[in-house]
Amino acid sequence: MIMDKILIIDDDKSIRETLYNYLKKLSFSVYSAADGVEGIELIEKHQPDLVITDINMPRKDGFEVLDFVKSTDTHIHVIVITAYEDMPTTVKAMQLGAYDYIEKPLEIDKLKITIRRALENKKLSEQLAALSYDDERIFDVENTLIGKSSQMKNVYKKIGQVTSSRINVLIQGESGSGKELVARAIHYSGITKNYPFVAINCTALTETLLESELFGHVKGAFTSAVKDKKGKFELAGEGTIFLDEISEISHNLQTKLLRIIQEKEYERVGGEAVIPMKARIIAATNKNLEELAGQGKFRQDLFFRLKVFSIDLPPLRDRKEDIPLLVKHFLAKINKELHKNVFKVPDEVMDLLKNHNWVGNVRELENTLMQAVVLSTDDVLLKENILLREKNINEEMESNVLQSLHEIEKRHIKKVLDHFKWDKTKAAEVLKISLPTLYSKIKNYGLEELS
Repeated sequence: MIMDKILIIDDDKSIRETLYNYLKKLSFSVYSAADGVEGIELIEKHQPDLVITDINMPRKDGFEVLDFVKSTDTHIHVIVITAYEDMPTTVKAMQLGAYDYIEKPLEIDKLKITIRRALENKKLSEQLAALSYDDERIFDVENTLIGKSSQMKNVYKKIGQVTSSRINVLIQGESGSGKELVARAIHYSGITKNYPFVAINCTALTETLLESELFGHVKGAFTSAVKDKKGKFELAGEGTIFLDEISEISHNLQTKLLRIIQEKEYERVGGEAVIPMKARIIAATNKNLEELAGQGKFRQDLFFRLKVFSIDLPPLRDRKEDIPLLVKHFLAKINKELHKNVFKVPDEVMDLLKNHNWVGNVRELENTLMQAVVLSTDDVLLKENILLREKNINEEMESNVLQSLHEIEKRHIKKVLDHFKWDKTKAAEVLKISLPTLYSKIKNYGLEELS
């Protein structure tokens, strides 16, 4: 019986010896190396089935080993082991074609399962495509997608897996969870990064206008079409078109979009010239698209065309361990924008933020911190300035369903004014309207300060 060959590369002698002895007991043929240079020599000599390598090593690091493996023999799988848990490391490892990514300290049982899967995968020749390495920083991702939770690490891994091709991607997640950030990370981390990223919100326009925005139109196609106009697909070129809230498009547009995906061409509204479609489609939704397809509310064939590769974003309430990182990130961003210096967060405030349900997800957290920083008079984030929603958003909608928009706005402005004891300057800042506009609304709504 031919034993599978495994190479261990790690500058930590104790880890090398522990893994060597463990894998020997599992009846593998095992080799070990203390750094990347020695490891590459053993790869050339023994052609192992699997390489387990550390990242941070002298002479040649794990990325160089990974790059060498994927440029010489794509049938060799690589498992990366590192103490570095940051997102760029995860993305880069997967971009270079790593089979999986495991952090130190090692969980032996988890590693054993991963090794077995990798070797089975190799035998079936079902491996990840090797992704091109780029020395440039990836889309500044460390300043956009924040989190070290297991859920977010899985998202980072998936980003790394999909950036080498133009396959369609479906991103699903609640409102405010960061779907567009993931789309941009995919675009700017891979082969599309030198081409346009074009985003369109499918709920923002009527069906007729959305069709014109997507596909363009020719002069005279409709009353207001006074000249030819390029659509988003044409503007995206060989880049990415991001269709946000795809579940909201009409059945008519679903049919046209399906045709474009199938035939890779389209015409402008009112036009006859055929335009090739070269862009990659990334679609996003805050609804269960598979469920809608099953109910006949969304074309099932289009759903499968869009969901060639899918990424599910976790809601913030399911990854609350990331909240301190997000708070640190947003405070740095907000302080820079507002020319403030509010960086001190008392434990009771952090506990308050960590225990909140965050119906609006990351977007709600950022807005809450923005308000709190605006209200701060020193460098401390005070508990009384953290204005959290008291109700679940669905309860709010139910209670407000029979009220006009004017009534809702009136109540909200009154609530903010009362909170700030009618300090109109602070209220205007939080409401994000000018002071004259606030005065006008106070007058129009007949709002009065209680004595």
